[in-house]
Amino acid sequence: MFSYLAHRRACREKQQQRTKAIADLPPAFHEPLTPADIHILSQPVSAIVARVQTSDLAPHTVFLAYAKKALQAHAQTNCFTEILIGRAEDWSRSATRSGPLAGMPVSIKDMVSVRGWDATIGYSAYAHRPASQDAALFRLLRDAGAVPFVKTNMPTTALSFEASNDVFGRTENPHKKGYGPGGSSGGESALLALGGSRLGIGTDVAGSVRAPAHYAGVYTIKSSMHRFLKTGGVSTMPGQEGVPATYSPMTKTLEDLETFWRAVFQMKPWEYDHSVLNIPWREIKLPVDRPLRFGVMWDDGVVTPSPACLRALKTVTSVLEKYGHQIVTLNPPSPYEGLKLASQLLLADGGRTTSAPFRTGESNDPGMVPAFRALRLPRVVMRLYAAFYRYIMRDAVYAGLIETFYEKTVQEYYALIAARESYRAAWFKVWRGVQVETGAGGVGGEGEGVDFVLTVPNALPALPHGGMRHGWKASGYTFLFNLLDYTAGVLPITHVRASEDALSPKFRARNAIERNYYKYYDARAMSGLPVGVQVVGRRLEEERVLEGMKLIEGLLRKEGLAYEGIPL
Repeated sequence: MFSYLAHRRACREKQQQRTKAIADLPPAFHEPLTPADIHILSQPVSAIVARVQTSDLAPHTVFLAYAKKALQAHAQTNCFTEILIGRAEDWSRSATRSGPLAGMPVSIKDMVSVRGWDATIGYSAYAHRPASQDAALFRLLRDAGAVPFVKTNMPTTALSFEASNDVFGRTENPHKKGYGPGGSSGGESALLALGGSRLGIGTDVAGSVRAPAHYAGVYTIKSSMHRFLKTGGVSTMPGQEGVPATYSPMTKTLEDLETFWRAVFQMKPWEYDHSVLNIPWREIKLPVDRPLRFGVMWDDGVVTPSPACLRALKTVTSVLEKYGHQIVTLNPPSPYEGLKLASQLLLADGGRTTSAPFRTGESNDPGMVPAFRALRLPRVVMRLYAAFYRYIMRDAVYAGLIETFYEKTVQEYYALIAARESYRAAWFKVWRGVQVETGAGGVGGEGEGVDFVLTVPNALPALPHGGMRHGWKASGYTFLFNLLDYTAGVLPITHVRASEDALSPKFRARNAIERNYYKYYDARAMSGLPVGVQVVGRRLEEERVLEGMKLIEGLLRKEGLAYEGIPL
């Protein structure tokens, strides 16, 4: 009873605190946007920084425009957690004008520690426990002249493509009410899509910046481990390294994404964070003396891409082919086996670490509730359950995942790490000369390899609220590249079209995961939601993935197919 009452009190107090922080802001922050504000909001980050550096524009003027727009975005989507705006106004007046992010407001996921503010990360037990020091990333941003001004919402446990918790409530998709903005960096994607921020920071352990980018129509590049700052942040699973979790930038436009990455590396992040490798930003030029080879993963073997997501992927491959680039169908090591490995490694402790802070009566994500329950069951029960699906339902895919769903011993965990390394070695051959099937059905020979991998970020567009009840099991298209520690970017391509993206009456689900997931697919109801494509490179290839994304977006724009986001 005491635990339940403490939970309800903490949630009530945090929401009242947030409401008061907004209400107490000076009147200027609550006024409508002016034409001058809209002009500032419509300019790329590079232009704003240049004007601030030459004293043509005051950082406080930029800050006021973004704070006003961000407050409007929050009113529409409920994307904020901690309101730093009052203190950030002072930071904007004292911001250095010489840094690579001079005067630019930056939004940060709730996991980034800021001295004096909570990082509840969705747990009521972490309320009223302000951080004693700033995260390394926060310090770098301030030194670069940036003005961090809000923290954004995420799901409890961070293991969901939703952004909902008891402490701060549910964040809406900015394109369509009733749908999630993605997760776990969903507050960021909602704010960025509406233009309340151009530069944001999220985290990713199974797709947590890429799914929000896909769901909300923004841009991101998930970094490889040790390329981007993370020390000093708060985690729902501290110490978990079986599947690398990374902090990564998210932005309103691709141009801003490049500006952000370059600015961070201009600041030498390895001098702020011991975990960052000393690898300065590299200038990458894609080959011009030969066509690029894009290997396409059309299907992960678990959930078939929906018509809307498949159309986006085919739009990209068709344009690339039109301009002379080569499209090949990958025949990689089984993505399904990768999903089994990744899910076991991530929850090897039986979910104990991430569920430990829960108080009595505290709600969890609809997908994680049955997952944690299953992890607590005796192994014999899970074996019988798996046998039912394997031999009675004839569903080897779901059975294979069920039978591995139990808490691991240290010895079993070591074996999984060894299996992960063997799996990575097998995928290594995809880049260095592999057997690949061409679009015409032929097979490429040894030594051809690929320059990039293309695939969907998820089989479906944004799910309706509560859709993670089954949707968490369909994370293979992003989770795979965390397991491999590959750099992976997402850029928006199109929107769902009711007239083109309806599911064929002939569609038949191959397994229980696919069957349950497709219950949420409705092209008519989803009409207007963004759809993205994922561009994947090898480990520590952030610069190269960025160039691949720039190539794709440039060709789409040339063909009159440029993505159109939410207007200011």
